[in-house]
Amino acid sequence: MFASMMGAVLLLGGCAGNPATRSPATSGDVPTATAASAPPETARRSPNAKPVAHVPLSGPFGGEEAWGTDLAFQGNYAFVGNYEGFTVHDISDPVKPKIVTRVVCPGGQNDISVTGNLLFLSVDDPRDGNTCDSRPSDDPFGGWEGVRIFDISDKTHPRYVKSLATACGSHTHTLVPGKDASTVYLYVSSFGPDENSQTCKPPHDSIAIVEVPVAAPAQAKIVAQPVLFTDGAADDDSTPGATSGCHDITVYPEKNLAAGACLGNGILMDISDPVRPKVLQQVTDAENFSIWHSATFSNDGTRVIFSDELGGGVAPACDAKTGPKRGADAVYDITGDHKLRRRGFFKIPRYQTATENCVAHNGSLLPVPGKTILVQAWYQGGVSVVDFTDPDHPKEIAYVDPAPLSGADEEPKLGGSWSAYYYNGYIYSSDITRGLDVIAIDDPLTDPAKQVKLTELNAQTQVSYPE
Repeated sequence: MFASMMGAVLLLGGCAGNPATRSPATSGDVPTATAASAPPETARRSPNAKPVAHVPLSGPFGGEEAWGTDLAFQGNYAFVGNYEGFTVHDISDPVKPKIVTRVVCPGGQNDISVTGNLLFLSVDDPRDGNTCDSRPSDDPFGGWEGVRIFDISDKTHPRYVKSLATACGSHTHTLVPGKDASTVYLYVSSFGPDENSQTCKPPHDSIAIVEVPVAAPAQAKIVAQPVLFTDGAADDDSTPGATSGCHDITVYPEKNLAAGACLGNGILMDISDPVRPKVLQQVTDAENFSIWHSATFSNDGTRVIFSDELGGGVAPACDAKTGPKRGADAVYDITGDHKLRRRGFFKIPRYQTATENCVAHNGSLLPVPGKTILVQAWYQGGVSVVDFTDPDHPKEIAYVDPAPLSGADEEPKLGGSWSAYYYNGYIYSSDITRGLDVIAIDDPLTDPAKQVKLTELNAQTQVSYPE
């Protein structure tokens, strides 16, 4: 969420017109056969983790603020969001990934997910329209923000289908399966209400729920705007500790559970009716947590790991002064009566320099039977693999930590791993300024995960793994 913390965007909503009928621009200077380059050798790493491939940002995504963001996977493809659009990678050979296409469709953050023939992007900065050729809005309180939908049945030429404006934009979204395969839902997380906004006035204590008919995505619509919090005044979110929206939501449909990382607290929800989520428990931790950022359930659904994005992703929060509990992960038990009870904390044990933005960010479970092992991005802190099986004493078992982007006497540069996810035997990391990295992990503790093969992965939509 670093752009909003830097003041680069305002988190407001807007109204969508009809989307353009023409397709978004694809890069003409990125041939289908473009292959990965050799991974950089400047990273500190544990002996059991090795970078094996690197695909740099290039072409229309070679600009100074063409920042890489989140990842999603389907079959032999990895989809990587970017502030300028998204990239489709062929990962049929993980050590030699190839760019299939880069789709130019600017909008921060372009948080991404895929299902079947559909791809979704979240836009959370005001645009002067909802199309891929839109520009930043001159009216920060009234531009378009929301969700864009693409048809990816042809991976070489994704087709723009529809957009929906959502209140306060769409910082992130989460795919939620419907009761049958004909429908999927999106939980749209957004925050940052402002009295001057035309479409995002306080209070903003809700999420938007989008219903998408899979066979007719152009008919997608917002079907609910459930209020999740009542901790502010009736028309104000300025009450100390008041929640003003969610940053991210992870769902575990098989358990009928969702965990929300919201601006002020963490929540546990019952999503047995996906259009009417019910808050079961809220927890706060003003002493240790600044920005509840994301959540991951244990495979058995008895625990949830929340992360704290102290400093919004731009601060050097992995230092001795910040300490081991702030800007870290916190483990919570889910009790039999669906209450959250805090256990231990984890933070990477390597102090980073004063020029490195570093804090807990996006990660996912490794499918290791009987274990809770998470791979996680830490911006310039790199990629870390952590065993949370003992919730009071999590321990790191592997890492890759690239060299700082700036020297001690230089101006800090923004960068590092935005998202790091395990998919079919390898770790894939979306680096903000460098591109896609592929990491092999070889360890007796994690090797059983290589036996699990997925056909799709959206990290915020958890599925159960064999135990």
